[in-house]
Amino acid sequence: MAKKSIGIRRTPGQKAFRVFAYVLCIFLACLSLFPFIIMLVNATRDTPSIQSNPISFLFGTNLKRNFEILTSKDMFSPWVGLKNSLIISVCATALTVYFSTLTAYALVAYEWKLKGPFFALILAVMMIPATVTSIGFYQFMYRIKWTNNLLPLILPAIAAPGTVFFMRQFMIPALPMEIVQSARVDGASEFRTFNQIVLPIMKPAMATQAIFAFVASWNNLFIPQILLTKKEVYTMPIMVSLLNGDIYKVEYGAIYLGILLTVLPIFVIYFALSKYIIAGVALGGVKE
Repeated sequence: MAKKSIGIRRTPGQKAFRVFAYVLCIFLACLSLFPFIIMLVNATRDTPSIQSNPISFLFGTNLKRNFEILTSKDMFSPWVGLKNSLIISVCATALTVYFSTLTAYALVAYEWKLKGPFFALILAVMMIPATVTSIGFYQFMYRIKWTNNLLPLILPAIAAPGTVFFMRQFMIPALPMEIVQSARVDGASEFRTFNQIVLPIMKPAMATQAIFAFVASWNNLFIPQILLTKKEVYTMPIMVSLLNGDIYKVEYGAIYLGILLTVLPIFVIYFALSKYIIAGVALGGVKE
């Protein structure tokens, strides 16, 4: 005798709410993708068509011409900008994620007298805007002759109080101290314990913060504009910001193409790390 499958019966109100939720999610997804679609389409169109109709879903045939215009400008060199931005963003992201996780580990795994005041200091530093310290930072970099250098945009990423706070909050429930104590009993050094036990457990949080840190470093414009004055060390945001300064004619198609080249690495990083975020959400939903 065949067994009847047991399903969950939903009331008409529940079905209507479910349909409404799906429609709302699809609408919000389309709304989020709308600017990127317009940017992609306008990167293939010429300036007169963009001026006459800024919003269009039909691709143009001016992509090659826009790229030629883009690369012909003296201040815009996409390969130099991509190289400099990648060096800064990748190195800054690695330093931010690793040392913030290490600092959070010190706040969770150890008991020391100044632990509370140190964490309070981290929270206080989070409240200080970066623009407040920019003048003093520039004066310091000028005195040690580090202007027009990529290091001032990389090394300060070691101190990231917001990332430390996030890592600490994630580590408190996620890190079983019994495993750390067992590693210590077995004779593992503290750095080996951190690198081989703590870091794999922290992968979801590290992937999340890596995306935020990479995007923040890649889109950073204010500090690089202060420190970098030579074309050889310009980043992509600086070059794109200079595209609109042509006094003779503004090539909107080339500007959209430059913005597209700036956004593409961010998409690559997000899609490369999104699986770890999903895994972390799934892991957090499992209860013992």
